[in-house]
Amino acid sequence: MPTALVISAHAADFVWRCGGAIALHAAKGYDVTVVCLSFGERGESAKLWKEPGMTLERVKAARRAEAEKAAEKLGVRDLVCFDLGDYPLRLTDEDKDRLVDVIRAVQPAFMMSHSQYDPYNTDHMYATEVALECRMIAQAWGHKPGEKVLGAPQLYLFEPHQTEQMGWKPDVFLDITSVWDRKRAAIECMEGQEHLWEFYTRVAQNRANHFMRNSGGQSGGRPAKYAEGFQSVFPRTVDEL
Repeated sequence: MPTALVISAHAADFVWRCGGAIALHAAKGYDVTVVCLSFGERGESAKLWKEPGMTLERVKAARRAEAEKAAEKLGVRDLVCFDLGDYPLRLTDEDKDRLVDVIRAVQPAFMMSHSQYDPYNTDHMYATEVALECRMIAQAWGHKPGEKVLGAPQLYLFEPHQTEQMGWKPDVFLDITSVWDRKRAAIECMEGQEHLWEFYTRVAQNRANHFMRNSGGQSGGRPAKYAEGFQSVFPRTVDEL
């Protein structure tokens, strides 16, 4: 059974940014694991904090419930919540060891995380820094000798909120039209950030235009209604171009 791993800084990130990829690969038979390093309870839950008498634990519970509902809509096999806090997000060496254990257990064919630079939300770029470090450790034969080491899964960086400021440049467009209803249903689970529902719908529509243009455009390009963009970190190894 092929597997995939998503490392998400906050509870909603995997939904907006790669929910289509998750649903599409789950439909193809992949076991998809999502690691949420935090619930985004401090910095990404403004709507909830505006309610009178709100507490941190209540916000976390609400965000966990949203993430669980969204993961179910997308077909996630395993949602792993580290609950490390956000704004700022920080991992200890013990937390990193735990993430390495997850990576080795999943043995993903590919991984996904955030853009490598994000001046608006440093939790995002920190999550990818951690993902790269833990990927490296998971490949080390001297780390917990006797365990199965990791191969060389591609790390795809999913689309950030403001691409120009993040220096994110997509080199892969994925047609998610067939599973858009699942992604939209997952998006609507994130009630704490309702202001982003239509924004990420428009992003998917715009990327569908780029998918068609880069698959041939008016000279036989494949039409798509919804797509997601990704930037790959590592070279690909191929037998023909």
